[in-house]
Amino acid sequence: MSPKPELPPIAVEARCVRLNAKAADAASLSPVIERRTLSRRDNEVLIEIKAAAVNPSDVKAATGLMAYAVFPRTPGRDYAGVVIDGPEGTIGREVFGSSGDLGIRRDGTHATHLAVEAGAVVEKPKTVSWEEAAGIGVPFVTAMEGFRRAGIPNAGETVLIMGVNGKVGQAATQIATWHGARVIGVVRKNEAYEGHANATIEVIDASATDVAARVRELTDGKGAAIVFNTVGDPYFQAAHKSLALRGRQILIAAVNPVVPFNILEFYRGQHTYVGVDTLALSSVATGDVLRELAPGFASGHLKPFSINSTAIYPLEDAGRAYLAVAGSSRDRVILRP
Repeated sequence: MSPKPELPPIAVEARCVRLNAKAADAASLSPVIERRTLSRRDNEVLIEIKAAAVNPSDVKAATGLMAYAVFPRTPGRDYAGVVIDGPEGTIGREVFGSSGDLGIRRDGTHATHLAVEAGAVVEKPKTVSWEEAAGIGVPFVTAMEGFRRAGIPNAGETVLIMGVNGKVGQAATQIATWHGARVIGVVRKNEAYEGHANATIEVIDASATDVAARVRELTDGKGAAIVFNTVGDPYFQAAHKSLALRGRQILIAAVNPVVPFNILEFYRGQHTYVGVDTLALSSVATGDVLRELAPGFASGHLKPFSINSTAIYPLEDAGRAYLAVAGSSRDRVILRP
């Protein structure tokens, strides 16, 4: 039998959040809702979006902190929804995804519909809600890409996570303990670890303790095989001094980009430093990372972030959602069309 011919792509009238120009700060953002006709290309699927996350990078791009962000544009990198048009076998699939270019260099996910490469989408676990699936994206991709680049932690290895209660810190903790590693977390004040983990997490209060000295105590003087530094320069020296022989430090952020660097200690320790920028990942490359994580969500070793009902906004309230993220909300902020 000859294959069934594909139907021509459908067109939908999508409602999209639009930013026409960058703003001086988050309070000055003035998103509008526009209606646009949207259809897919041959290698794409058309998704009806059920939920989309708001990330700090969305707000940073909107306030001019990313020179390569294009305007006008629809922000948004993370999404979850239903495929309503695409190649044979894709229609009706419940999917989620993320991207480094969506919402930054091309129109993104803060809309009712999205056209994206078929290879970018990942099957949504049945046990995960739309809002939870939309919240997985950037934090888990950042954490997993860090470990992919530095080496997935082995059972018995010690992983030190600076900023363990941030969303990337929590994702890294889940992934490391899923693989059997021991995790020591660092916080900036006296607080317990707030997220899910597959083992007990030891926490160091950086405001009251010498982090590197405490890490050496907890590891019989060896130090950490991997330091995942989600904060950057404020913890750079403590991270450096906490590394074991041949230890790896993963860096994903910076407050001040320039730090003192001890070259002698670096090469004598045979250390490796890994820089991770998920904005450089295409939608398809991001999908590949999420597919590596999918078995962890299916098995329950990885859990999506809890979504607070007060942190869910309609598209028309995108401005308030952006302001909440700019205000360093610990909630995962979600837009629901």
